[in-house]
Amino acid sequence: MIEIIAIDTPSLGDRSYLVEDGETAFVVDPQRDIDRVLGLAQVRGLRITDVFETHIHNDYVTGGLALARVTGAAYHVNAADPVSFERTPIEDGDVIDVGPHMRVRALATPGHTFTHLSYVLAAPGRVPAVFTGGSLLFGSTGRPDLLGPAHTGELVKRQYASAHRLAEVLPDDAEIYPTHGFGSFCSATQSEADRSTIGREKQVNPVLTLQERDYVDGLLAGLDAYPAYYAHMGPANSAGPDAPDLTPPETADPVELRSRIEKGEWVVDLRSRTAFAAGHVAGTLNFGADGSFATYLGWLIPWGTPLSLLGDTAEQVADAQRELVRIGIDRVEATATGTPDAWTGDVPLGSFPRADFGELAMVRHHRPVTVLDVRRNQEWTQNHIDGALHIPIHDLLDRLGEVPAGEVWVHCQAGYRASIAASVLAAAGHQVVAVDDEFDRAARAGLPLAVG
Repeated sequence: MIEIIAIDTPSLGDRSYLVEDGETAFVVDPQRDIDRVLGLAQVRGLRITDVFETHIHNDYVTGGLALARVTGAAYHVNAADPVSFERTPIEDGDVIDVGPHMRVRALATPGHTFTHLSYVLAAPGRVPAVFTGGSLLFGSTGRPDLLGPAHTGELVKRQYASAHRLAEVLPDDAEIYPTHGFGSFCSATQSEADRSTIGREKQVNPVLTLQERDYVDGLLAGLDAYPAYYAHMGPANSAGPDAPDLTPPETADPVELRSRIEKGEWVVDLRSRTAFAAGHVAGTLNFGADGSFATYLGWLIPWGTPLSLLGDTAEQVADAQRELVRIGIDRVEATATGTPDAWTGDVPLGSFPRADFGELAMVRHHRPVTVLDVRRNQEWTQNHIDGALHIPIHDLLDRLGEVPAGEVWVHCQAGYRASIAASVLAAAGHQVVAVDDEFDRAARAGLPLAVG
């Protein structure tokens, strides 16, 4: 019996897959921390013989090469990809026998990248399964703009053609297993679905229900910014990344932490935004481990800046370190755990108030304050508080000079990004209030909204 096991990485919105017949297994699009895959294989008594990459990833560092080296598996990467390591080249139409029961056929599905491949699994007694990477997703497709604006127009048309190719060559009951679409910025839109088939996508996916021009126009109009760290992922994956080193970093005392902050290094507090607002080491930044920590830290940090982590527990810090190696931040300079009183020495703790939109509405009746909206451009265009200043979170470090002096109330859609922004503003000396509330409550609180 063939079993397909999804290995979720929810913090990045991606899935890898381990596919096995009870003895032999192959892996599709493994993440950097391959111990998860190796652990599954060991528990199930499996021999991994093949590792397949659908494309050179833009949102994470692959574990494919390291996994192949550890297991002795063949590493299948498109023959047309200009990589710097030895691989088993594969191209459109190639068929790989994995053990005695599974056959994997490569299908060229360009669009997310020029050399993107999907892989069709055929096995006795089951419907076909297709591993679509960043091609056909649940209710969507992978974005076509990650290789730069010069290629977007061509890639979006290829994405349309690739989706139709899959729909034409595969039966309606063929199961779809994408890598992206579960929160990844590699997806054009996100999906709540957990499974799908070719037949279902023919009914609900715009790429298969719309004419090409309507699909192209709609997809391009819906694209927004993607994380800045993506620029480093393609080169890292083409060079052939090693397995990560997850050895715990050295522990820092208050004197070292203060020295690192004063030198301009990043000292990041992983605690919840509630705890951070109540008391933190002055100059630290809050990227809570309870949210999209790696995505936003990787997006904002100037690449190569020395980084230290503060957390409630050693386990929280270790989880964060694992998240970071997935996006190529391999070195954490120092850590500390416990409470901020133990991290700050004789320096007073920093803090700032938290509020909701109702409190913001009341304050605006009594005194002028700056309302700073740090949501993305599309969120702002849909609707925003009238009179607010808009600086997307990923632009804030470069545009701090645009934030007026005085009281700043910062908000996003649900509170996580607002806390990041509030910590950045507080570290820069601003008087800040973090609005920790759902934006759909703003109008009900009496705040006037505008569009466009």
